[in-house]
Amino acid sequence: MNYPVAVFTGAIRDYPGSRPSAIAKRAVSGTLMLTEYGLEGDEQAEQGIHGGPDRALCHYPREHYAHWAREFPAQAGRFSAPAFGENLSTDGLTEENVFIGDIFRWGDALIQVTQPRSPCFKVNFHLDIEDLSLRMQHAARVGWLYRVIAAGRVGPNAPLELASRVSNVSLRDAASIAWRSPFSDEQCLRLLSAAGLSASWTRTMQKRRLSGEIEDFSRRLWGGTRR
Repeated sequence: MNYPVAVFTGAIRDYPGSRPSAIAKRAVSGTLMLTEYGLEGDEQAEQGIHGGPDRALCHYPREHYAHWAREFPAQAGRFSAPAFGENLSTDGLTEENVFIGDIFRWGDALIQVTQPRSPCFKVNFHLDIEDLSLRMQHAARVGWLYRVIAAGRVGPNAPLELASRVSNVSLRDAASIAWRSPFSDEQCLRLLSAAGLSASWTRTMQKRRLSGEIEDFSRRLWGGTRR
C-alpha cells in the first residue's frame, strides 16, 4: 500500500527561555536529496540528541492532530502539520501499525524505522504548552524516527511504500516498554530483539537490564527547569 506524504524542512532558530531548535519547519514542494544525515536543507540543533544516522528523519501521523485539538481547543488552530517538527506527515500510518525495523521505499531512497520519537521540552516551548512533551509520552502519540539505508532523490510526489517488515514490535509496544510499563527484563529483551532498533535505544534497554531500573525522564521532558 502507498501512503502519500507531505515533506517539511527547517533551519535552526532561537527560542527565548529555551535552547535553539529547528522544530519550526516549512513545506517542501519539489524533489530534494536525502542522505544518511537527512533531507537537503534540513537542520538539527544539539546533534548529540537530535539528528544523526539513526534519527535522520522524523515522521508524525497527521491524524493525531485531531486528538490534540480536542485536548487544547483554545489552541486548535495550531495543530496541523508540521507543528511537531516532523519531516514527514501521512494519513494511515500510526504507532499501532508501524513496527521497529520497517523499511519503506520513498522515491529513490530506502528508509528504516529505528525508534519512537522521544518527546522533549522543546515542543513545550514551540507550542507554548508546559507539559505537552509529557502528554505526548503518556498517550504514545509521539511519531517515530528513521535511518536512511539507501540515499536518493525524494519529495512529496513520491509516496511511502512498505518494502519489508523485520520485527513484531510495534511502535506502540516500544513506547509502552520504554515509558509506561514497570521494569521488566523480559520486555527489555523483547525490544532489544527488534531488528533495526536504534543504537541509543539499544544502550538504554541494556543499561536498564544491568541496573534493574528505569531511567529518569525529567531532564528530557522539562529541560532541567519548569516554568
